[in-house]
Amino acid sequence: MTKKGTRGSRDPLEREIEAALDPGCFVGDRSCFSFVSDLEEVERDIAPLLESAPGRAATLYEAFLAGCYEKVEELDDSSGAFGMFVEDLFCGWVKARQAAGAAPEETASRLLGWMDDDPYGFCYGLETKVAAVLDKPGLAALVAQVRERFATPDEPADGPDGRSTGYKQRRWAEVLRALHVGQKDVAAYVALAQQTGLSAKDCHAIARMLIAKRKPEEALSWVERGIEITANDPRGSSADHELQNVRRELLRKLGRDQEALASAWAEFREHPSKYTYDDLMKFAPKQDRASWHAKAMEAAAGADLYSLIGLFVETKETARLSELVKRSTDEELEAVSHYALEPAARRLEKAHVGEAARLWRAMGMRVVNAKKSKYYGAALGNFERAKRCYEKAGLGAGWESVVREAHHRKTGFMPGFEDVVKGAGPSEEPPFLERAKARWGPKTGPPPSLGSAPR
Repeated sequence: MTKKGTRGSRDPLEREIEAALDPGCFVGDRSCFSFVSDLEEVERDIAPLLESAPGRAATLYEAFLAGCYEKVEELDDSSGAFGMFVEDLFCGWVKARQAAGAAPEETASRLLGWMDDDPYGFCYGLETKVAAVLDKPGLAALVAQVRERFATPDEPADGPDGRSTGYKQRRWAEVLRALHVGQKDVAAYVALAQQTGLSAKDCHAIARMLIAKRKPEEALSWVERGIEITANDPRGSSADHELQNVRRELLRKLGRDQEALASAWAEFREHPSKYTYDDLMKFAPKQDRASWHAKAMEAAAGADLYSLIGLFVETKETARLSELVKRSTDEELEAVSHYALEPAARRLEKAHVGEAARLWRAMGMRVVNAKKSKYYGAALGNFERAKRCYEKAGLGAGWESVVREAHHRKTGFMPGFEDVVKGAGPSEEPPFLERAKARWGPKTGPPPSLGSAPR
């Protein structure tokens, strides 16, 4: 008979958790997604217990969380996938405790204990996630305990010089904001924002809650208040664009379509881009979109090169894109991110191959000019595309200028570039699996069919 507390009494799912965490084995960044996928499979075995055995589920979630905190030193979570998984475990733990009828006050207290002792940042912003899964009593208990912390002045040793910085109070104020959004408690949020200083971000959050409560007029007044705050802020605010978008949606909902369209047009004229163009077309009447498109193309003429390239690709204005590339210098094109240049080059390759060649060239030169050796492979691929485009367009002199310029580059880059010049660039090399089969085949012959035994 196995005594209580020995290995034989362990929950079998705990063994699965331990096996999936693979203690002692380091997990690199490239393997992290696969590793987390295995952990998610185990979590899917725990989730059904929320209905049938919630107490057991809560215990398993706690064990899983403990294991993750132990494992974190043995992995590279540059992608953030592991951290997001741990957040999901916290949410599963909350749901399990609620299903088991655990005291909300104890659940809140334990959550705050983890938030206080958070060496790996797993609990940063956790309040937003748990607010979505806490029931009303659970939210109320957590709000009450956070309010106590918010009301407690920071200790003098909070700052490096022994003075209080008010950091803890600001932190708990942000936690309270997220919880009030989860409660959809507009009055409590407004009172807190007024106490701590109303921001444009606050106005956006309040407006969103009022929209959910189907109070568009009140929501619009808060949006316009937020826009006024951003207008008077010399540093600007990332909330401004979001507020403008919400304002237009509310204007349309209130039957003020012309005001919404005028707002979208004003923003496009001020900041022409594929994003403001999409907003403009959203509010332009269907029957008038062609004329609004024409107006937008004319109004965009003074935009920066990056925005114009993105806009012309988005709107399939290939002729305008070609003309833009023609009148831009190589130095100007090299200053534009490959995120804009690559889709533009692909769009131009069929009908404007000479301009496409210049864009592929610019992408390659961006890399070698910056001396980013780890991206030399991508640069060689860009030069190979440039070579094909120059030759197709009959612009041999253009390719020769690339060759002359590249010969002044670092020796580490040149061997691969010489292969491109000879026509034996990266794409000429067979795929990995084909190379493997070619080397392996003559030595051993093909493997026997799965359906028959070897003779």
